[in-house]
Amino acid sequence: MSKRTLDIEPLTAAAFAPYGDVIEASATARQIPINYGNTIRFHDLAKLELTSGGGQAGVSIFRSTPLPLPITVKVMEYHPKSSQAFVPLSANPYLVVVAEKGDFDAGKLRAFRAEPGQGINYYAGTWHHFSLALNEVSDFLVIDRIADDENCIEHQLSHTEQVALTLPIA
Repeated sequence: MSKRTLDIEPLTAAAFAPYGDVIEASATARQIPINYGNTIRFHDLAKLELTSGGGQAGVSIFRSTPLPLPITVKVMEYHPKSSQAFVPLSANPYLVVVAEKGDFDAGKLRAFRAEPGQGINYYAGTWHHFSLALNEVSDFLVIDRIADDENCIEHQLSHTEQVALTLPIA
């Protein structure tokens, strides 16, 4: 039996809204001129939740190595106490695989292709795959909760839950 395939959609704010925020300098963002008119601030692009249960905001860099193609989704995770934002620092597209909060349902998995210049912020409780860099090793600025407690729940997908991401993805 072959694995179910998952189509890859373009990442848009509307399509991603149930799972989190798209962080980008879009025409729909609130724009505020600052620095004597020399800079435009694209204001308040993500709903960050980082301090519950004594947590604090942390800024890290994740360096992600692309998985061999074709990619099979075998594990998903969520963070019950916080959001988690990824902003690409490399000029490569990447994939985002998500499912809604609540009991995991492999039938509701969605995959998005994020372009360079598009970051994402997963809402607390949103199921997601770890970083899926494409083309080459890629760096991401990550803003998430730092604390000495557990804030990452993983689900290993059974063989029947696993999905393959459809190609081409370039």
